Amino acid sequence: MSSESYHEPIELLSEETKNMHRAIVSLKEELEAVDWYQQRAEACSNEELRGVLVHNKNEEIEHAMMNLEWIRRHSGVFDANIKTYINAKGPIVAVEKQQAASEGGATGGSGPSSASKSLGIGSLKGGK
Repeated sequence: MSSESYHEPIELLSEETKNMHRAIVSLKEELEAVDWYQQRAEACSNEELRGVLVHNKNEEIEHAMMNLEWIRRHSGVFDANIKTYINAKGPIVAVEKQQAASEGGATGGSGPSSASKSLGIGSLKGGK
């Protein structure tokens, strides 16, 4: 998978960036395993094997959440967005609008506007 490799020369990357890359790749791998086990369990005709597969899927979810928590602890932007969206009530897409209204401005599609002074995805797509 190309996303597992670095896209920039490794000697130009900080240890912080390399560790974040490791965490993100690990999160992706855990989520992929969840998907595989879910499909296998649903297709399985043997109840006992289905139980093993569901157990394995749930273990992969635990691993994914551990990776996500490490990422949250090491990225203010992830932390701010997790606090905004996780456990939010109502339609998910409406959460961003509610956040922007409470801050008195638009987020431009990049999540909580106070999370970072760096460019967000919205600004890359021509958003305001």
